[in-house]
Amino acid sequence: MEMEVKDSENEIGKEQVEEGFNGEQSNEIERSKVGIMRALVEREDPSSKEVDDLMIRRFLRARDLDIEKGSTMFLKYLSWRRTFVPNGFISESEITTQLSHNKFCMQGHDKKGRPIVVGFGGRHKPNEGSIEEFKRFVTYSLEKICAKMPKGQEKFVCIGDLDGWGYASSDIRGYVACLSILQDCYPERLGKLYIVYAPYIFMTVWKVVYPFIDNNTKKKIVFVEKKKMKSTLLEDIDESQLPDIYGGKLPLVYIQDC
Repeated sequence: MEMEVKDSENEIGKEQVEEGFNGEQSNEIERSKVGIMRALVEREDPSSKEVDDLMIRRFLRARDLDIEKGSTMFLKYLSWRRTFVPNGFISESEITTQLSHNKFCMQGHDKKGRPIVVGFGGRHKPNEGSIEEFKRFVTYSLEKICAKMPKGQEKFVCIGDLDGWGYASSDIRGYVACLSILQDCYPERLGKLYIVYAPYIFMTVWKVVYPFIDNNTKKKIVFVEKKKMKSTLLEDIDESQLPDIYGGKLPLVYIQDC
């Protein structure tokens, strides 16, 4: 019996060494691909020299480490940014209508240190403001979130609150535009999305939007039952960091005030 235990321990130790080796090997392959991708994109667009390796790596990971696809995605992002954010930032004066709805808040962080964002879908008013202003608002919000990332952190978590959502708030064009900006221009930034208080009628819209969500993003989305909401959120967020409207202790702050 003693020999069996020792043999078992040796096997476990061997597995741990192999896992560590494979992990190091995988990291080395990724680092090598980041270097190759950087050389490619810098040749196509010299402004690529201004971004760090972490950004290159996010685009590479978003395309499952395919250098060609990652490079194409990144170059499209640079072109989009020059056109859509020519000044390097979105001014609040450009999105006054969207900000007046107070539909985005940010405060606290989860157990992994990821900033917590809360979006109130029921406060979205597609009939007020243009689709272009909404896209600028989404970009402004993502820029603000990324700027508030703690050192060493690349992702955020979001609570999508659909309390009070109805067809007056429904905006398929806006949802698809938001997804496009998030997935194509800020890849590997979303860590997890909790959807709470989703009314039954929302599922009709969800079926239309779902095909536009890429597979990596789909894995990060969780619909939370109302009766299990607090316990589910507390699995990943300490009570001290959980927004007070969900039973936690942290008051929310509108994103424009962060």
